[in-house]
Amino acid sequence: MGNKVLVYIDQYQGEILPASWETLGAGHSLAESLGGPVSVLVAGEGSQAVAEQAFQYGADAVLYADDPTLNDFRAEPYTALIASVAKEQAPEVILFPTTTRGRELAAMSAIDLQTGVLADVTVLDVQDGKVVATRPVYAGKLLSRVFCDAKPQIITTRVRAFEKPQLDASRTGSPERVAAPVVEDAIATKVVEIVQGEKGVSLTDAGVIVSGGRGVANNPRLEPPAGLDEKEAEIWRAQQGFKLVGELAKALGGAVGASRAAVDAGYIPYAHQVGQTGKVVTPDLYIACGISGAIQHLAGMRNSKVIIAINKDADAPIFKLARFGVVGDLHEVLPALTEAFQQRLGK
Repeated sequence: MGNKVLVYIDQYQGEILPASWETLGAGHSLAESLGGPVSVLVAGEGSQAVAEQAFQYGADAVLYADDPTLNDFRAEPYTALIASVAKEQAPEVILFPTTTRGRELAAMSAIDLQTGVLADVTVLDVQDGKVVATRPVYAGKLLSRVFCDAKPQIITTRVRAFEKPQLDASRTGSPERVAAPVVEDAIATKVVEIVQGEKGVSLTDAGVIVSGGRGVANNPRLEPPAGLDEKEAEIWRAQQGFKLVGELAKALGGAVGASRAAVDAGYIPYAHQVGQTGKVVTPDLYIACGISGAIQHLAGMRNSKVIIAINKDADAPIFKLARFGVVGDLHEVLPALTEAFQQRLGK
């Protein structure tokens, strides 16, 4: 059947990360250029239902592994499964979404398969039968075109860089079940406890992100509760500021982000961090509130389609990247924006 493309679908207990379908869309286009089919691999609890759905998103063949060793995500059994399938199917290319799990599995699979990884790719082309990938480098200031001579070529696709295929309910197929290659006793890692974090819109998948920086704590008009020391009072003010950020994000159906400075100061958990050492995001709309615009932060959001900056400092670097800028106090601007959007959107 010619060259093959294998796409890994990132799902956990039946919940699919939307970036997986974007990766499948990229895989389908790539397979057409290479003259072969696109196959999908799904693993873990609830994977059969996801496998059947993959046909509707354009998969030509679907493999799934539903085994107790795969119920909780552990890199060792998942990597062993990917390597086993790759050796059996002999794909030219294996695609992973650039998610937390996807990045880890791509790297470990490359070791097992003795090949390389083209990471965080935004464009895929085929030239003379070879896959050439485009990826940002130097904090997004340059684009690099790269390829891998080893096979299979392992590639991770940036979230929201590729178009999600349209669901076609008329497409059906029979997924093939594959066995998990590792038994429980051979897996060194054990899951002791799972702690659920706060639920909300996924930062990496969000079409709208409202982010806060150190400026969220700069509201001297707020009087903190008695008995707090200076640092505790600062964090209390920041929490009130992030409530304003969250209210605007909720009104827009978006997610809450943060700069590294805000995370390092203890204002908000690391899961919200956008930037070179946090999450790289590409939403349709990014609103930066009280963020000066350090290069590390810009590296994580500079590819957003529309950027709006709100800052008291008219010389803040963030304004050089923003399409629209508001010079003003976020503690006054955000409530007004939230009210206006709630009225406009009927919320």
